[in-house]
Amino acid sequence: MRRALLCVAVLAAASVIHADEGMWQPAQLPALAGTLESLGLEIDPVSLSDLTKYPMNAVISLGGCTASFVSPDGLVVTNHHCVEGSIQYNSTMDRDLLENGFLAGNLSEELPATPGTRVWVSVSDEDVTPRILDGLGGGLSGRERYQKIEDREKELVAECEKDPGHRCGVHEFYGGLQYRLIKRLEIRDVRLVYAPSRSIGVYGGDIDNWMWPRHTGDFGFYRAYVGKDGKPADYSKDNVPYHPASYLKVSAAGVHAGDFVMVAGYPGRTSRYRLAKEVEDTFGWYYPVRKKFMNEWLDVIGRTTAGSGDAAIKYASMVSRLNNSTKNYDGMLAGFAKSDIIARKEHLESDLQRWIQSDPDHGAKYHSALSGLIALVDEQQATRERDMIYGFFARRSGMLQAAETLYRLSREKEKPDAEREPGYQERDLDRIRAGLSRIDRTYDPAVDRAVWRGFILDYAAIPAAQHVGSFDAWFGIQGNKVDDAALDRTLDSMYAGTKLGDAKARMEWLEAPRAKFESSEDPFIRLAVKIYDDDMRIEEASKDLDGRLELARRNYMEALTSYLKSLGRPVYADANGTLRVTYGTIEGYSPRDGVAYSPFTTLKGIVEKNTGKEPFDAPQKELDAERLGNFGRFYDESLGDIPVNFLSTVDTTGGNSGSPTLNARGELVGLLFDGNWESIIADWDFNPALTRSIHVDIRYALWVMQNMDGATRLMDEMGIPPKAERSASLGGGK
Repeated sequence: MRRALLCVAVLAAASVIHADEGMWQPAQLPALAGTLESLGLEIDPVSLSDLTKYPMNAVISLGGCTASFVSPDGLVVTNHHCVEGSIQYNSTMDRDLLENGFLAGNLSEELPATPGTRVWVSVSDEDVTPRILDGLGGGLSGRERYQKIEDREKELVAECEKDPGHRCGVHEFYGGLQYRLIKRLEIRDVRLVYAPSRSIGVYGGDIDNWMWPRHTGDFGFYRAYVGKDGKPADYSKDNVPYHPASYLKVSAAGVHAGDFVMVAGYPGRTSRYRLAKEVEDTFGWYYPVRKKFMNEWLDVIGRTTAGSGDAAIKYASMVSRLNNSTKNYDGMLAGFAKSDIIARKEHLESDLQRWIQSDPDHGAKYHSALSGLIALVDEQQATRERDMIYGFFARRSGMLQAAETLYRLSREKEKPDAEREPGYQERDLDRIRAGLSRIDRTYDPAVDRAVWRGFILDYAAIPAAQHVGSFDAWFGIQGNKVDDAALDRTLDSMYAGTKLGDAKARMEWLEAPRAKFESSEDPFIRLAVKIYDDDMRIEEASKDLDGRLELARRNYMEALTSYLKSLGRPVYADANGTLRVTYGTIEGYSPRDGVAYSPFTTLKGIVEKNTGKEPFDAPQKELDAERLGNFGRFYDESLGDIPVNFLSTVDTTGGNSGSPTLNARGELVGLLFDGNWESIIADWDFNPALTRSIHVDIRYALWVMQNMDGATRLMDEMGIPPKAERSASLGGGK
């Protein structure tokens, strides 16, 4: 236990960072003060380590995206694609907010966000490693180890959440070397305030996704509301705007090439410490297979929503996410094909093994650190088809997912709350209700049936030894054979016979006892009941393996970090959805011989790309403004235009979308929204010469707000007051 804690304690202090690699925990930043200050940071790095002080307490999580407070009245800025679900939720055939955008004229016109939307404000971060790991020796089975860790995490969370209005979670760092308890204020009333039209917020669409040069106005606004007592509350017209402890100052002064910038946000997952064989399996099998299925998914949605405007609106956000994922996989695979990551991983593992064997102390501590993990990874990969295709795709029906959630909840509610599966405790009921309630806005039975049918056929084709007997029996699958006509009859009967498509009916099942499910005639509920025992057997085996993997990965990471420390190499934790800070400079790059990209794009580029057809169909008003030189105060002399997007060397990944980009004084100068094509593989491998993040320049957002949509009330609220416009004769024109 002491070895693990000591290893973590010295990670930041002993490491000399190179380039701009690393997603750093705030507490590590003071140890990086020399590097930060040499790059131009003007505020005390110690202030960045305190979650309760500016600017870190203004950076918030939306769960999957990052955002930040930008006014004393709870105004929240993030990416357009992060508020897209709420835009879709509030759109109808007669009022298409996705196409036309939305601007609330006052507080009373702000619209409820998608059910379940939350604003999470981090308030504390505590090392709880001893409380998780003490006494967990090697004598436990994998299942016992898994359960003890889960029970201790639930105990810590329960203690933390005795403070009403907060959500707590235990997060693992360095492969299990460290555990931290993070407490967040949970704001439950979130409202849509403003989003530009599709032709600005999604300009370039999927064609430009992950590409540079980029010209996308990917920004939008929420507002956080609380009860009149200032505490989190469910949506009510009587609620009032939340007053954050601090909010980011928005700087309209702009940034330039070479300037220092940093990004604070909640990156999702990276895998930079995985084994060579894990990387090989991911790029050789996992990504290609998921890409194939997601393309299939997109094709079916496209065919079944054609001619149905309502269905197309319901699935617009899903289509956007799937397109993003498939293009991400394309970039991953392209980057992998050009990289030597496998060779470098194998070389590192060989060097690590030699280091272990070179010293008796190392050998005593770490003799099986590498071989033990490799053996368990082999075991994990043996059921990869079942785990992905049955575990995810073959049960993608919205109705089956609702039925499975409801039936599992009925069984978990038979247990004391502390013994329930995480995700089904009392603390999770609001999330479950929200998920069930929003199905209506994202579900069409014809589309759902068509998608599910395709995935059932895909499942039938996996190795028969990995099939799930109860699922096969329901659909009459024998080996790898499916009777298409029988499958269609079963599906027709299920969709015709279910009442789960009705929101009221779904909600009534929330309180139903297990016996009612087990006597139900609803076909989706009957299927959920039928496959439950098989699913639990799979889950139990997975937990046993996860428990053994936790110990093996922790031993491996302890050996690896000790080895890297001996070389003076930087060691930071993989991203895991917790608050991180990354830094760098505004800088272009050269992707190949003879090609050099500058770090800024401008309004001129929007005009050059414009075709008048989606996704390159900028508003005529914007095109006219560029033609007439209507630039105003957000004009950049050095660019001779309004800046739109810019590149930086900061190290980011999914979950960072919407993260505030801060200048050397900690002021908001942009919003991170994407990475370049060459950076997609950065979840696994960082290349300082090619890895770049893409940001919306805040000057473009402000220019759009003022000149396109008349959102000056929000600008005033952010501290950007009215100011005389720069005329063409004063240098603002072309």
